[in-house]
Amino acid sequence: MTPRETVDPEEPPIAPETVRLPQRGFTIDRGKALLAAAVLWAGFALTVWLVTSGRSGGFDRWGLLVGRTADTMGLRGPSLLTETVRDVTSLGGVFLRNLFAIGAVVALLFLRLRREAVLFAATVALGWLVNSGIKALVGRPRPTIVPRLTEAGGASFPSGHSFNSAVVYVAMALAFASMSARHSVRYTIVGSAMLLSAMIAWSRVMLGVHFPSDVTAGWLGGAGWAFLAAALLYRPARAAADSEVAKELDPANS
Repeated sequence: MTPRETVDPEEPPIAPETVRLPQRGFTIDRGKALLAAAVLWAGFALTVWLVTSGRSGGFDRWGLLVGRTADTMGLRGPSLLTETVRDVTSLGGVFLRNLFAIGAVVALLFLRLRREAVLFAATVALGWLVNSGIKALVGRPRPTIVPRLTEAGGASFPSGHSFNSAVVYVAMALAFASMSARHSVRYTIVGSAMLLSAMIAWSRVMLGVHFPSDVTAGWLGGAGWAFLAAALLYRPARAAADSEVAKELDPANS
């Protein structure tokens, strides 16, 4: 047995490990963000046209019926599948989605990334208004082809779960991706967020509360808004983040 080491009380304390936080993140390429937004919004506009002209019926019916049993129209597979789909869809629900968004804003502020925090908060808030406006204009009723496996209310087009989850998770990915200068890291983070939000979108179809065209339009519009806001709101967000009011409210400075 080795003797216990003793510590001389006169010795100075061990210095804590120093963590260097970025004062400012790297700038997302606004040209690429605008290009991505243009492609996504073009897909959104096409989906709107297909729905309003009555040309999405075949796709909608196929998407709702695929993977379902012939007798009860429930999901084909073990009961765990239904629970998993509900867990996935909850990530786009109002409570968890907004909880993650608030957590992201706080984390960005403590990382001293005020510009990214302001940009992210503005993107999420304005995105909610954009989706609500479109939903009120179209006013499409929800599907009745298959039984609903979860509660849902309001108009069906576009899917609020799909739109708002794409806004939150893609915008969040863009904010945190700005901490790295490596394109491979940025693409991985943003791509993972787009995949997650797409899974949330399709879960709404599997639960029978949205047509496939609802979630397609919602996902395209939400992701498109996240990229568009990253490009167009960058300068206003930077000005707001550098204001004296923002500096006073920043918890990282307290």
